[in-house]
Amino acid sequence: MKVCVLGAGTMGHGIAQVSAMAGHDVTMRDIEDEYVQNGLDAIESNLQGGVDRDKVTPEEKSATLDRLSGTTSLEDAVSGSDLVVEAVPEDMELKQETVRDVEALADADTVIASNTSSLSVTEIMSALDDPSRGIGLHFFNPVHIMALVEVVVAEQTATETLEFARDYVEGIDKTVVEVGDAPGFASSRLGVALGVEAMRMVQEGVASPRDIDTSMELGYNHPMGPIELGDVVGLDVRLGILEYLREELGERFRPPQILKRKVRAGKLGKKTGEGFYVWEDGEIVGVSEDVMNR
Repeated sequence: MKVCVLGAGTMGHGIAQVSAMAGHDVTMRDIEDEYVQNGLDAIESNLQGGVDRDKVTPEEKSATLDRLSGTTSLEDAVSGSDLVVEAVPEDMELKQETVRDVEALADADTVIASNTSSLSVTEIMSALDDPSRGIGLHFFNPVHIMALVEVVVAEQTATETLEFARDYVEGIDKTVVEVGDAPGFASSRLGVALGVEAMRMVQEGVASPRDIDTSMELGYNHPMGPIELGDVVGLDVRLGILEYLREELGERFRPPQILKRKVRAGKLGKKTGEGFYVWEDGEIVGVSEDVMNR
């Protein structure tokens, strides 16, 4: 089938990659040619990494890239698509505007999905004339490695839309967990609860970021500690989720001051080179000085 992915950033290009690897024809759209090309380059780099590790054959890499295209034209991207997945920034108005624009260009039976990590899918899809075609598909970063997709059922989601979404997720070799449209779903709500407590512990001087992360990695067999994960996801993203969950669920999700200061200073984690850790070429090389001085 034809899959359209809106957004060529970290999540968007990952969704495009796994869809193309599963045999779908994929068009990835972003608002600037530079963003589109960056997304395509990232996919090629991921695939080459798979080839280097004998996880992907050269033939699979070539076939995947052949099934991928990029554009800045929303109409070209959406036209004829069976599934459109929006992976635009976590802003309710932007997401509603995006799905409205998609519906105006899509076929009547096109399924429209949101990759939101915490916002209400019911509210996003209320912008549609036919919200029964809307659903949440919450992928995890890095998409080409993480095995889970949360399928978020909005109040308006039709049974056939849910069945289509489940078939698509299983077809790209991911595991489905089906959740209702509650704030933060299952994964984001639990993940940020752990992450925010870890940040409070750093703020209070309980332990260093590295020791907190090591305690969860070795003590609870987590593949990555909560502080490092926040840096990888993006501290601005973490802050946005916490503010939304605080509004919806109460003060236990109040963002700590240390997180607010990081975001105000532009220290957003891996993507900016510094968050709680200092990053170079995608690897941790130290701990942020303002954390060390606490």
